[in-house]
Amino acid sequence: MRDDLGAELITRRPVRRVVSLVPSLTEAMAVTEPDAVVGATDWCTHPAGLDVTRVRGTKNPNLDLISSLRPDLVVANQEENRELDVQRLRAEGIPVWVTHIETLDEAFSSMRRLFTDGLSWGVPDWLTTAEEAWATPASAPRGRAAVAVWRDPWMVVGSSTFTGDVMQRLGLENVFEKHEDRYPHVELSEIDRDDIDLVLLPDEPYVFTADDGPEAFSNVRTVLCSGRSLTWYGPSLLTAREELESLLN
Repeated sequence: MRDDLGAELITRRPVRRVVSLVPSLTEAMAVTEPDAVVGATDWCTHPAGLDVTRVRGTKNPNLDLISSLRPDLVVANQEENRELDVQRLRAEGIPVWVTHIETLDEAFSSMRRLFTDGLSWGVPDWLTTAEEAWATPASAPRGRAAVAVWRDPWMVVGSSTFTGDVMQRLGLENVFEKHEDRYPHVELSEIDRDDIDLVLLPDEPYVFTADDGPEAFSNVRTVLCSGRSLTWYGPSLLTAREELESLLN
């Protein structure tokens, strides 16, 4: 079997012990086969009450601890995790399945391959339902928008990102879609301007709140939203569209 990047893997199937280095996929696997997930990062906050060994962060996982958990498979993502960590785990004989996801369609196809080819668990019902929830295009354009992911310095969602594709599916035009960077640094004046209709302020990775973020803008409407709904793939996609559309209406 081969992962999203074409790397060939050999592992026990079906997988009975998995370590996840991707919060979205931790939730996806833990909801589907709770007993199979034995390790996850400190950032893996869902499902609620997840009781597994924590292996530090997505960028600095404790490789020795991961090895001690004797996983049949480690699940990673090309964007969220470091290639060096993947190489080191593989050098220790630990199979690592790397996902590549930049659009909703890629998210659904990647997760289907992970569950069928990588884990041999079959396609979970929630995945089929989530795909149906996002199948239709936006009913009408909702204007030009930006998504801030950090402040001081300000950073926004740029080109070729999963979040950018979610915006498009919601009827929003990402004003930074053609930027050469995926998450460019910008000046506040570049997003607080009259030709932008909306700035979304999610609660991750930067935790924007009612007192931290909206007060910086004087020209553009801002909307606080769930980072999980806007940036995660997995079971969050079951409710993300309805939740985000209710904020935009």
